Amino acid sequence: MPPLDVDARVASVVDSWLVWLPRWTPSLARRTARVCRKCFGSPVVAAAGLEEAPHKVQHALVSRIHALVDADVAAYTASELPLLQDWLNRSEAERRAERAYRPEEGLDHEFEGLGVDPEPVEGAPYLFTLAGLSEESTVETAPTDIVEEHPDPDDEEEHARHHEREALTALEKEQVKQQIEVADQRAMAVGRAACMALAGHRARITEAVALIVTPQIDALMDELTAGLDVPDSPSDFLR
Repeated sequence: MPPLDVDARVASVVDSWLVWLPRWTPSLARRTARVCRKCFGSPVVAAAGLEEAPHKVQHALVSRIHALVDADVAAYTASELPLLQDWLNRSEAERRAERAYRPEEGLDHEFEGLGVDPEPVEGAPYLFTLAGLSEESTVETAPTDIVEEHPDPDDEEEHARHHEREALTALEKEQVKQQIEVADQRAMAVGRAACMALAGHRARITEAVALIVTPQIDALMDELTAGLDVPDSPSDFLR
């Protein structure tokens, strides 16, 4: 069951998005050839009535709703799914040990999932990229998984690390898989409830877009149109 206060949480998310929205301008809308996996076909965009809004406007709200769902699932997992929580804690510890530099973490909601580097410009390669620096910080370690691993028996250090990491019995591994399914179901239930609550805020979302976003787009289009050499009459095409 989704939390009883999901409506209040969604209302707070919309409030936060409305506070951010005046900071958006067309010049800040990031140009990218990548399809945003968060926003493309997102039920959040449909629930908010933002299908025709610029992507950055959509993304800032979608990321906030995703964060709401993630926070709820994390709290639910910690309180109701202890075996899964323990496995996640160990996986996160090893993940952070693998790669200390993570530029994609801790970003504002409007930048989450968009990539840490701008699209490359042909003929102007970067001296370095944040993604590249992140990869360079990776330390080779065995990945955490609930699938059975086979460390080198002659490597005592690796063998010890393996047994410390692989503390789950076969029964516990099956229980972890079941608890992952429960967590996924929780996420879907909260996501659906959030979208239903979000639809109730569509009027003020639409009003804010009309007051803040649409005039800026219209002004930009007028500026672009003014720069075009438009013929005065059809006969000018024959000259």
